Amino acid sequence: MTPTGALPRGWRAWQHRVGTRLYGPDPRDPWLSWIGGERLAVAGVPTPDVLPRLHDAGVTHVVNCRSGWQTAFSQDLALERRLFGADRVAAAPMWDDGRLKPPHLWAKAAEFAAAVLDDPESRILIHCQKGRRRSVMVAYAVLRLRGRTPTDAVTLLTAHRTRAHLIPAYQLSVERWLLTRSR
Repeated sequence: MTPTGALPRGWRAWQHRVGTRLYGPDPRDPWLSWIGGERLAVAGVPTPDVLPRLHDAGVTHVVNCRSGWQTAFSQDLALERRLFGADRVAAAPMWDDGRLKPPHLWAKAAEFAAAVLDDPESRILIHCQKGRRRSVMVAYAVLRLRGRTPTDAVTLLTAHRTRAHLIPAYQLSVERWLLTRSR
């Protein structure tokens, strides 16, 4: 995090401001939803107003679930790495198309987040564009890695992020990966 918690200046900050204004989160959604007592939050893409507030909200690590094109357009991944440090930010670059998601796109980020939560002082934000589908999928994977049942994980996510929707293909992607992972 920068010493003041403020956004850096320069072209990336300008592009982030413009990009999230044109292609940002739904303003009807809460800017951050903590998922029960898990020290795990789900949100839409952090805007220039939200990004500096993450540190004060207790966020220590970030998983960005937006596609490479999306992060290039709005520069959110670059700013997150600059604010938190590259070793505290993971990418799970996916499009939100409702199809099965291959593990090479998201599994390392889910494992990163689960490992981060082993430290009781850490709190992680998982976000996508709107904080409804891709971030919910990765948060679901994290909860499953941390021992939650499928039903418990879905219930926990939807109870704390009311507009969360775990797409059946996304849930199946996680469950298939967990089966191959445990072999």
